[in-house]
Amino acid sequence: MTKQYFATIDSETTQNEKVADFACVITDRKGRIHAQCAVLVDGIFTDSENHPLFFDKSAPRDALWSKASADRRYAKYSKMVADGSRMVASVAAINRWLERAVGKYDPILTAYNLAFDAGKMSNTGIDHTIFSRRFCLWQTACVKWASTNQYKNFVMQNHAFNAPTKFGNMTYKTNAEVMARFVTGQDLPDEPHTALEDIIDYELPILNALVKRGKMQDIIDSGVGYSWRDYQAKNHFTAKKVA
Repeated sequence: MTKQYFATIDSETTQNEKVADFACVITDRKGRIHAQCAVLVDGIFTDSENHPLFFDKSAPRDALWSKASADRRYAKYSKMVADGSRMVASVAAINRWLERAVGKYDPILTAYNLAFDAGKMSNTGIDHTIFSRRFCLWQTACVKWASTNQYKNFVMQNHAFNAPTKFGNMTYKTNAEVMARFVTGQDLPDEPHTALEDIIDYELPILNALVKRGKMQDIIDSGVGYSWRDYQAKNHFTAKKVA
C-alpha cells in the first residue's frame, strides 16, 4: 500500500496581501512529521516599508491585529531570526523546497482556509499549483463537526461566539483555535499567529483527528465551501422552555 502524506501550509501576511511568514509541514496518516519548512520571505518580510505586516488601523492598541501589535510581531520575528528558530529565504528557495517535497512525498495539500493561503501564495510567487490534490481543512472540519450537538455544546460551554455584526448577525466560532480545543479536549491558548506554530499546535491536531476518523476520499470530497450563514447562532441555539 502506498504511503499517504499531507502538506499543511500556513502563512502570515502583509497589508498588500503577500506572504511574510510561510510554513509547510509534511506528515503521514499517523501524524508523524517527515519534513518542515518555516521561513520569513526575503523581499517581503525584510521590506517592511513597502510590505508591512497586516494590521487593522481601527483596532484598539492592545488588540491582536492593531498597529502596535504589528510592531510587536516584528520584534518577535527578529528574535526568532537571531536565535535561529527562523531563517530568511527567497521565494525561489521556498519553491525549490516545495518541489522537492512534492517529488519525494506527493502530498495532499491542505490549510485552515486554503483559499486564503493559496491566494496570498500566488500574490507572492510561491507555487502551490504543483500539488495535484488538495482540500480545505477548515471546510472539512466544519462538515465533520461544526453542526453536531457535541460541538455546539462545546461552543456554549466555552462562550465561543463571534461579536454581532452591524446587521445583527452573530455566528459561533469554527476557527482553528476553537476546533483544535474541541478535537483535542485541551485548553489550548490562543494561536500565536506565527505560521509554523499555528500548524504544529492547532492545524495538525485537527488534520490528524480527521484522518483518524474518516476515509481519505470522503475527506477530499467533503468540502462544500464555508458560509457564515450556516453557523448563525439563531439557527442553532434556542432557549429552553420554562414551566
